[in-house]
Amino acid sequence: MISTADFFTYFQWSGIATLAFGAVTLLALLLKWGFKFRLVGATGFMGVLTAGLFALSLVPIVHTNVPGALHYSLIYDNGSDRATIAVRTPITETGLDATLRQAAADLYSYGRSGSSDKQLKVRARTVIHPRPGISEPLVLGEVTRSLSGGEDSQLNVKIERDNLLKVDRTTPSKV
Repeated sequence: MISTADFFTYFQWSGIATLAFGAVTLLALLLKWGFKFRLVGATGFMGVLTAGLFALSLVPIVHTNVPGALHYSLIYDNGSDRATIAVRTPITETGLDATLRQAAADLYSYGRSGSSDKQLKVRARTVIHPRPGISEPLVLGEVTRSLSGGEDSQLNVKIERDNLLKVDRTTPSKV
């Protein structure tokens, strides 16, 4: 994985290339070359690229891996304080717990505004088919995390054990 130190190195090289483009552009403007405005555009692009690499060198890029987490699909996200994921069935209680923790880590961002209580709620659900032609969404669990900080060790995981038992009696679902 690329680290912030790598991005800083890329920023330095991109800065040198931007200065070189700037010098060639200045020379083109002074000598009235026909493609001088193309060089102005290329220099501007290099400046934007350099600024982006500098920003990436400041902010660490960290992905949390929760052991035992299973594949899930994001099916609803209001971008603020609510999200819903779909999980495959059958699923165990420990697998659901790890998957909810993984989703809470994956869906957290500094840009989420949240509600008045500043909490992100992520629900896990599946769809069961009790009878042919009948589909029923079933909430299996929910995790609540704080939106005030990056690392939240106070995750509140709630698993609906009764609904997990209903899932065990039905056919497997696909995500």
